[in-house]
Amino acid sequence: MLRSLRVEMGTLAASTAHLSHKLSTDVLSAAMVGAAHEQTARMQTFHELAGWLRSRGGVAHRDELLRAGFALALLRAFVRAGCAQLIRRAWLALPDADEQLVTAARAGGRITCTTLARRRGWWMPEGVGSAIHLHLHPRAGSARLGADWPGVLHWAKPMMPMGGRSLLGSVEDALAHIAMCEPFDTALVLWESAARIERLAAEYLCSLPWTTVAARDLAGRVMGLSDSGLETLVVEPLRRWGLRVRQQVMLAGRPVDMLVGERLVVQIDGYEFHSSSAQRTKDIAHDAELQLRGYTVLRFSYAQVVHDWPGVERVIRRAVAAGLHRAA
Repeated sequence: MLRSLRVEMGTLAASTAHLSHKLSTDVLSAAMVGAAHEQTARMQTFHELAGWLRSRGGVAHRDELLRAGFALALLRAFVRAGCAQLIRRAWLALPDADEQLVTAARAGGRITCTTLARRRGWWMPEGVGSAIHLHLHPRAGSARLGADWPGVLHWAKPMMPMGGRSLLGSVEDALAHIAMCEPFDTALVLWESAARIERLAAEYLCSLPWTTVAARDLAGRVMGLSDSGLETLVVEPLRRWGLRVRQQVMLAGRPVDMLVGERLVVQIDGYEFHSSSAQRTKDIAHDAELQLRGYTVLRFSYAQVVHDWPGVERVIRRAVAAGLHRAA
């Protein structure tokens, strides 16, 4: 009987050990599965965070990320994993982030002047430099860009209140900085392009409290009618000659770039304007119709206006001297 009891106790001990081993294995497996799920979830969240940042140029302020629903712990893990760099202890930037936005975040400023103009697609005259322009508030701290940084810093109080954490300055501030940075004619081309693309009425521009004489003069000159920057390069010199110049006047069913006086039509072909023979055919037919109606038509190319302005000027002066701009 004693022997039988010992056998039963041994069997029970073996069963208990087997059960304990099985439980330990199950717990370990569950822990491994849980860790795998957690790792997968984290990778998915990392992917979502990277995608959100990439949709904004690869850079965003911590406050924006928190408002978007990303946890602070996730942001810290994202940086620790080397998925993004931390700038000024507040901005997260992906390795392939927009370099201009990264520079603006590093400086604690906003992109402005001709740099903003290029990003917004304003017509850019040849010869305008490509250096990055940043706008910083006068009370901002150091830009932390180094003494040999090749860009331009505009230390000025913003004209327009800028909410949020945008790294792009306002259109109005960019215009003010362009007025200070560029020669008058170049600045006017950019202002005209901005007025057209951004749909800024001439009255609105004149109503703004510009702080420089150049900006006030530009605001008074902008018409918002130039179809391209090339037209502005031609219109302004003609007006300085004391000629009456109207833009986008409807003649023979289509608008013309410029009507000088009553009868002289000046047409400007942009760099990519006549990309098809069909368009060119329409232009030739319109020119012919205008001539039949008693108008003189002068048509110039991009290359002529930009690279041979003296030649263009000479032709127009001869036409005016011959009285071709006057009504018969």
